[in-house]
Amino acid sequence: MNALVRARAILVDPAAAWRGIEKDVGDPAYLLSRYVAVLALIPALASFIGAVLVGVIAPSGAVIRADLIDGLLGAIFSYAASCTIVLLLGLVTNLLATLFGGRRNFESAFKLAVYSLTPLWVAGIFLLLPGLRFLLLTGAYGIYLFFIGAPRLTKVPEQQATNFTLVIVVCACGLLYAAALAQRMLFGTAGL
Repeated sequence: MNALVRARAILVDPAAAWRGIEKDVGDPAYLLSRYVAVLALIPALASFIGAVLVGVIAPSGAVIRADLIDGLLGAIFSYAASCTIVLLLGLVTNLLATLFGGRRNFESAFKLAVYSLTPLWVAGIFLLLPGLRFLLLTGAYGIYLFFIGAPRLTKVPEQQATNFTLVIVVCACGLLYAAALAQRMLFGTAGL
């Protein structure tokens, strides 16, 4: 599987992509190593470059940059956090699917979590320039991807898809916020 081709497919034509994803073998180790590992590099590298090389302009007009070690450790933490978050989100999706009339299948729930986070990882490119950080909001497209993928992969009834999606979005936001807060506290660099 080519990660960039699959990412383009899920972003451009999600309905067709979900049909293909549903039929794919959903080995979590394979997805982590061939898809998540590639796409999670985007925000990690972009935030490193943005924090260490580009920097931010302070109100005084001075350019403030993170030091190299903190930037590198922050990027490594961000990368590891992305991999951990997608795994936790897959577990939560799997556990909660039955509460909304779906079925438990970790491979399908993990695929749903992985491909739904694609827009957020791709939007991580905006971390290159701190002034463009607000464009990370384009990653919210993943909510729509989750919504249309949930009935197909977890077999949640269409009537429950909205509620299921909202619960998972709250969980995902909590995980992302906790990771970003931890990165800022530990390394002083902004996380995804």
